[in-house]
Amino acid sequence: MIYVGIDTGRDTGLAVWDSGRRVFRAIETVRIHRAIETVRALERANPGRVRVVFEDARKRRFFQRERTEAEYRGHLMGAGSVKRDATIWEDALTDYGIPFEATPPRRGLTKWDATAFQRATGWTGRTSNHARDAALLVFGR
Repeated sequence: MIYVGIDTGRDTGLAVWDSGRRVFRAIETVRIHRAIETVRALERANPGRVRVVFEDARKRRFFQRERTEAEYRGHLMGAGSVKRDATIWEDALTDYGIPFEATPPRRGLTKWDATAFQRATGWTGRTSNHARDAALLVFGR
C-alpha cells in the first residue's frame, strides 16, 4: 500500500510512504494543485493501492494560549484557509474515487524540528515543517 500524507495549507506538505518497502518515496512541499496531481498520478500508476491521509483542521479539538487581537485576526485567516483546503481535498479525492482519511491535528505529532524528524524516520533529505507534518501522518503505516 502507498500512503500519501498531506499537511494542508498554502504550502502543502506531501509525503509518500511505501508500506511494503517501509520507506518514504518522497517528502516535499508543493502547491495544492501539484499535490493533487501527484496523488492522481500515483493512483494511476498503482490502481487501488493508494490511500491519502490529510490533516483536517475542521476536526481540531485543542486550542492554544490566549492571543493578541492581531494574532487572533491572522490565526482566523489562516484557519479559514486550511479548513477550505481540507474541503478541497475531501471533494477532489471523493470525485476521483481515491480512498482517504481526514484526521484531526494531533498535539505532539506536528512541528518536529529536522533533527528529531531525521532521528525518528531516518530521512536525510531536506524538509520543511509542512513536509515533516505530512510525513508524520503516514510514517510507519
